[in-house]
Amino acid sequence: MNDDGADGRGDGGRDDEVRGAPRIPGPRAAADDLDLSAVPLPPPVPATPPEEPRTPPQSTAPEPESAVAPPAPSTPSDPPVPAHRVLRALLGAWALAACSTEETEAVEAHLTECAACADEALRLRDAVGLLHTDRSLDLDPTLRTRVIDACLSRRPADIPVPDWAAPYDTETARLDALLRDIGSSEWHAPVRLKWFEGEQEAGRKTTVAGVIGHLMAVDGLIGTALDLEVPLGDGVLGRGADWPLAPTARTERYWSAALRPPTRAVHEPWRAQSHTLIRTVSFAGRGVSELSVSYGDFALPMHDALLDRAFECWVHGGDIAEAVDYPYEAPSSAHLNRMIDLAARLLPAALAERRRNGLAGPARHLVTAGSPGRSLHLEVEGSGGGDWYIPLDSPAALGSPAHTVAQVALDGVEFCRLVAGHVPPVEAAAGQEGDREAIRDVLSAAASLSRL
Repeated sequence: MNDDGADGRGDGGRDDEVRGAPRIPGPRAAADDLDLSAVPLPPPVPATPPEEPRTPPQSTAPEPESAVAPPAPSTPSDPPVPAHRVLRALLGAWALAACSTEETEAVEAHLTECAACADEALRLRDAVGLLHTDRSLDLDPTLRTRVIDACLSRRPADIPVPDWAAPYDTETARLDALLRDIGSSEWHAPVRLKWFEGEQEAGRKTTVAGVIGHLMAVDGLIGTALDLEVPLGDGVLGRGADWPLAPTARTERYWSAALRPPTRAVHEPWRAQSHTLIRTVSFAGRGVSELSVSYGDFALPMHDALLDRAFECWVHGGDIAEAVDYPYEAPSSAHLNRMIDLAARLLPAALAERRRNGLAGPARHLVTAGSPGRSLHLEVEGSGGGDWYIPLDSPAALGSPAHTVAQVALDGVEFCRLVAGHVPPVEAAAGQEGDREAIRDVLSAAASLSRL
């Protein structure tokens, strides 16, 4: 055998076995002849060998001065700001909340810098508030009063409307606004007027135009007392001396004198008459408030007569509103309180009239005129409410808390509906205490104040 060994590899082959397997291994011996203990194990291999950073070769050549520095890492740039005309065109969509998130941010950022666009955006946002369908499109009932008050605060009226005529002025204006808002066909909508006669409920069918004709005919009583020309018959003007004074008879005369069923043409004569009445009492001075206005079988001073007409205007305005499905609010608290007070002051005389006709219980304790007597406590709750003490045995007696024998409590609007004949007496009172006969007589007397 030579020095290179039998396998021909020599020392180099042995060294390869020691260092590791050669790149191209030679033929191997049988497994039984191989001494495995003499073969070193290979080093362990990690599961994920770390990647060694590569170091760029260092150049010994000097860097030229013209070399360009490597670009900085790129960052996302801000979106371009839209032009002013584009942002201004988006104001309408912004007011409607129809812009995208990016457009909204751009518009709102622009509004902090541009005063003209900020003003326009504010106007558009206020206009959008009027487009909400869940709000009522009817004007605020107090709008007219607030506008007039604001005007008068700047320049007081030379001839102001008397305070006692304000309820009539307000209620005719509210009804006028309702009439201006309905269509031509709705003037012929059926309306049923209701009132009480004795113990029975009475009624009459007419139309919206017929109701306005009724109001105009009875308002003419005020004009007659003021010696004014009033609309009569089919729009003919006259002083009405030959016309009946009782409201029901006067209305029937007006309806029968018309050549055809009333139409919306009655609106302007009624409106002109109400303006004339307000203007006349305003120029007439203080004494006119006590001028007597005849209703045929009774009379009222001018200040109470105009309050009575304000009450009728509100009640029949509600009748019209119900017929045409129109929202209609109650009068203001101050005006409603005056209307309730007028009815309370008329109750003793109405009770005495019913007693003379055998419709009420007899008087029990007569007293001298001006002295306190047996009374009923009328407690009106809610808007326009208060406390009234109604003398039971004589219209000339004084109501007195100390002589109260019964008490009735009910809502202010409900009491007015009772007085208007729209609620039966047995259904009116929410609370009753004391003398049942006195309670029944007073509630029935309240309903008897109603009329056509």
